[in-house]
Amino acid sequence: QVQLVESGGGLVQPGGSLRLSCAASTSIFGFIVMNWYRQAPGKPREVVATVTPGSSTTYADSVKGRFTISRDNSKSTVYLQMNSLKPDDTAVYYCNAYDLRARDRVNYWGQGTQVTVSS
Repeated sequence: QVQLVESGGGLVQPGGSLRLSCAASTSIFGFIVMNWYRQAPGKPREVVATVTPGSSTTYADSVKGRFTISRDNSKSTVYLQMNSLKPDDTAVYYCNAYDLRARDRVNYWGQGTQVTVSS
């Protein structure tokens, strides 16, 4: 079982920065793949960034060069540093996790945090 709690969302002007955090309550964080998803009004949920237990990362094309995902295994926490924010980045951001070892993938989700980019 994995419980996820996000924080760090808010209102920011275009070009600004925010850092999201996702704290995981689990004893198996070292085996967990962590993802950030987002969902804008009227649009499907999309994956933004992924970090594996070994800290390999992947990004959606729309955020490459602007967002950075990282993890601190000692704190069981994943971060999303968002720079050069655009109005199109406005969405609810969700932390997602799954156990890399599991035969049948079970997705765990946080409650979401709102990010609004507006002047």
